[in-house]
Amino acid sequence: MEAVDALLETAVENRVSDIHLIPDAAGLVMNWRIDGVLHAVDRIDPEIAPNMAARLKVLAELLTYRTEVPQEGRLRWPDPHSPGARSDVEMRLSTFPTLYGEKAVVRLFVGSGTYRWLDDLGLPAETADGLRATLQESSGLLVVCGPAGSGKTTTIYACLRELTDKSGAVRSLVSLEDPIEAVVPGVAQSQINAVAGFDYATGLRSLMRQDPEVILVGEIRDRKTAETVFQAALTGHLVLTTFHAGSAAGAICRLSEMGIEPYLLRTGLQGLLAQRLVRRLCSCSSPVAEDTGRLGLPVTEARQPAGCPECRTTGYRGRLLLTEFLKPSTDELGRAILSRDDAATIEALAVRAGMKTRWQQALLAIESGQTSPAEVRRVFGWQT
Repeated sequence: MEAVDALLETAVENRVSDIHLIPDAAGLVMNWRIDGVLHAVDRIDPEIAPNMAARLKVLAELLTYRTEVPQEGRLRWPDPHSPGARSDVEMRLSTFPTLYGEKAVVRLFVGSGTYRWLDDLGLPAETADGLRATLQESSGLLVVCGPAGSGKTTTIYACLRELTDKSGAVRSLVSLEDPIEAVVPGVAQSQINAVAGFDYATGLRSLMRQDPEVILVGEIRDRKTAETVFQAALTGHLVLTTFHAGSAAGAICRLSEMGIEPYLLRTGLQGLLAQRLVRRLCSCSSPVAEDTGRLGLPVTEARQPAGCPECRTTGYRGRLLLTEFLKPSTDELGRAILSRDDAATIEALAVRAGMKTRWQQALLAIESGQTSPAEVRRVFGWQT
């Protein structure tokens, strides 16, 4: 018990987002993910290792005797009624059977207590303004897209809190999530239970008969869910959701490829926010002297990580949100969507209408010394 408590407390203090406990022939390997990068940390004492996953499952109210199937749950840590209980950290446990025992991953949503509001996310002014304008609409669909680990959930929860805090009137806000990753007061949150037949599409159809004004759908995963989401957006509801796509224009094309009719995309979409997270350089960074250090990026100035005790010799401390906000409001964009034009064409038209792309934001972050060329290449790749 003490070992697990010490582990979780240390992880919180070190801004860890995920703890990986991986069994092997010699015991248990522990890795931490900090600022999006996985680090090898330690090997757990073989005498303690067998009890670690069991203790975590007790805290998450999971079945300790079921080790042959995956399980998920919210960690109750510490006891909510204990003097040391903290309200700024949400934790979830996921277990998975492997050859040598259960692999356990604890996800720490420290951001649920830190990045509560849109102003806390560090969004560019034009993106924040566009997002807030969309949240004031009474109907339509707002999509937050990006790859896994890009902060979509943090952003969508910040939008929900913005709606509950600044709506100026009582509004009916509901959610369908899988899983519920943070509790948002003022929102009736429901968790999907696919085993019981309670999936996104089924739940959303029922929620539309519950007289909601704002609906959060955790994620669009399939055509059935997408169609129901657009139906809700076109029948007087403001719908917020997340979607896996590399860019805002790419999200439009992916939704079209899923079978969503162009007229629904044109009429239902209020805005698309695409985002990525890059590590922020520590104050110990140094200038890049040679052109090769810019890694082929079109920048005139750049800095590189150095390493110091403050950043645990990684050269980075914290992360920076890079975004692009596409609002399909111009006639040209509308025609491109209706014509099923490719992502490059839609993005070019959005840029012409004033959108700053995630790539432009990344280059600005390098020029201003907030991140490094190596980090941008790590996140965006070499073919951008």
